[in-house]
Amino acid sequence: MTTVVLADDEALLRKALASLLPLEGDITILAEADDGRTAVDATLRHQPDVLVIDLEMPGMDGLGAVAEIRRTLPQQTILMLTRHAKPGVLRKALKLGVQGFVSKSAEPAHITSVIATLHSGKRWIDPDVSALAVVDDCPLTDREIDVLNATTHGYSVADIATQLHLAEGTVRNYLSNAMQKTQTRTRHEAARYAREHDWL
Repeated sequence: MTTVVLADDEALLRKALASLLPLEGDITILAEADDGRTAVDATLRHQPDVLVIDLEMPGMDGLGAVAEIRRTLPQQTILMLTRHAKPGVLRKALKLGVQGFVSKSAEPAHITSVIATLHSGKRWIDPDVSALAVVDDCPLTDREIDVLNATTHGYSVADIATQLHLAEGTVRNYLSNAMQKTQTRTRHEAARYAREHDWL
């Protein structure tokens, strides 16, 4: 029997999966969540074999929830559902340790099969998801993405330097490079540009 926490803000889809997945395989739904914060709380409380989580949810999104869960449960097995894999998202998810990626349009039988695959210690990325996600046109380095992410949260250069354990001059260099690559005038414009292009 595989235990699952199911997180998706679309009530109709979540309820359908909660009803259908146990019919397709040896699956027990321990809890449901309709946003990222609830998903984190439910996962930490129940520690399921597999967390099935939607990428896009209100408030804390799927990637944010996964990052928080990973800090406490670094071995948690995670299957991410997505309606469309935008450039850069797959890379960020894999970097966070997500083991599986499936389209939200997949049949319940397929999702059940992927859950079993992940529970056995393997990985799975749907071909249609990977085909979209390989088109990653992000010119930013990981460190440039880090400083722009911090910028979107309102941190000053000094705060970013402390948070990322960097010198302030190094942070300014990363920000300057990011502004050049995005052809923007300020770090806030660069961060906004990067977020609009799904690089953050």
